[in-house]
Amino acid sequence: MAIELLKGKFNFEHHSQYRAEELRKKIEPYLQKSKEIPSGLDLTEFYSLQKEKILHYFQATEKDWENWRWQIKNRITSVHTLSSIFPLTNQRLREIEEVGKIYRWAVSPYYLCLMDFENPEDPITLQGIPKIEELYDEYGEEDPMGEALTSPAPGITRRYPDRLIINVTNRCAMYCRHCQRRRNIGEIDRHQKKECLMAALDYIRANSEIRDVLITGGDALLLSDNMLDWILGEIHKIPHVEIKRLGTRVPVTLPMRITDNLLKILAKYPPIYINTQFNHPKEVTHEAKKAADRLISAGIVLGNQAVLLKGINNDPDVMKKLNHELLKIRVRPYYIFHAKNVKGTRHFIPPIQDGLNIMENLRGYTSGLAVPTYIINAPKGGGKTPILPQYLLSLDEEKAILRTWERKIISYENVM
Repeated sequence: MAIELLKGKFNFEHHSQYRAEELRKKIEPYLQKSKEIPSGLDLTEFYSLQKEKILHYFQATEKDWENWRWQIKNRITSVHTLSSIFPLTNQRLREIEEVGKIYRWAVSPYYLCLMDFENPEDPITLQGIPKIEELYDEYGEEDPMGEALTSPAPGITRRYPDRLIINVTNRCAMYCRHCQRRRNIGEIDRHQKKECLMAALDYIRANSEIRDVLITGGDALLLSDNMLDWILGEIHKIPHVEIKRLGTRVPVTLPMRITDNLLKILAKYPPIYINTQFNHPKEVTHEAKKAADRLISAGIVLGNQAVLLKGINNDPDVMKKLNHELLKIRVRPYYIFHAKNVKGTRHFIPPIQDGLNIMENLRGYTSGLAVPTYIINAPKGGGKTPILPQYLLSLDEEKAILRTWERKIISYENVM
């Protein structure tokens, strides 16, 4: 009997060791590839050198750099300024100038310092500096989400039963080349008029089923502190509104916006959730971490809504590295949005198969915390549609046939 037990223990341990080795081999390719994917947390020296060049051009100080208003005032908006800081070819400058005649562009000095102009495929540069491909798009739409069709009151977008969006500004620290609302950017920065915001608030007060309000734009955190305090305070007074959300990219593009005074304001109106948009591990810098830490200290819950972009993050290893880096700074990966069919952005749109391949290589291969939901926004305001690999193969009253993350087919009893 003792011998049989020893044999059983040996077989169990042998199987466990075999299984552990099998799992190690599954992660090994990513561990090797991950070393080649740059993270902002490891590029401090590169960013510092870039920052020095920018400060030298503007004859600015470290104190200036940490002032978010200085950053906004000195956004790079011309090829002359750009080429005076970083050398670019004449052809590249002409292309940027041509695109700029049709589509506005602007980059904060901070985000500019993350760009590697020696790499034509740099994922940060691609997001912030125009490419001539923006003018070749014959198929995109100005408003593929149909936001104009889902606006029952001024400044409001409503696509779901219990929640809605207030669009408060067209202003951003930088104008992402893939932006879904590039039609709203216009020629000048413009906050929503207070009368419009009051009408939006009246609509929320009159509709008691609204429990969740998202303040966005543009970038919600580019409102003044006083305006944010007012609008959050008004929403906070509405009894049926349970949570407030802010849509912002400033932790990525302007982390110095997270000031002491802003934190005091946000801390007054819990619960507040912030969803931001990191699209590549290079954006997860020590400055971004500091901004995240400070927001969390004020009781803010942070999530990330990455946009799946061709040539930037439509690679399973890049997306996995991004999600791992985000978890390090306590930002939970929430959504991966398939890039929308916005006019001038078609060169960013990957095939849906890329998104499904990413999900196949996340589920099971990393912790659930690092697995967001892959979403396609249905056209004309149809709402978010989750897209998943096929794990449920069949279902009847007796059993379900499932495919595991390792592509093993199993039968699972269905208890009715």
